[in-house]
Amino acid sequence: MNYVKFNSKLYPCAVSLAMDLVGGKWKAVILYYLRNGEKRYNELRKEISTITEMTLSLQLKQLEKDGLISRKVYGTKPPVKVIYRLTDLGITFIPVMEAVSDWGKGLVVEKGEFVSDPL
Repeated sequence: MNYVKFNSKLYPCAVSLAMDLVGGKWKAVILYYLRNGEKRYNELRKEISTITEMTLSLQLKQLEKDGLISRKVYGTKPPVKVIYRLTDLGITFIPVMEAVSDWGKGLVVEKGEFVSDPL
């Protein structure tokens, strides 16, 4: 059997690698919200209102560690300005996100509904 090695980590296949990088409940969502340009932490927090601050912080750190986003800090004294953006590697994921989004929208049209206020 052939394995895939990426960043010193072994995977049984390329799908396993991809899911490690973007899988889970929030990583792809964060990448989706960064697809059109850079955002500050609070902008992401407002747009993804159901994510906790701790989870957002942890997922941003993991995405940065894996090379999908970059984090740039402006200033030295609090409050500092922190900007997140997709890296070149993260940008390569945009067509995948768009395909998944289109698939999800198709499911909603066929079997669900769009609602303006979930509460």
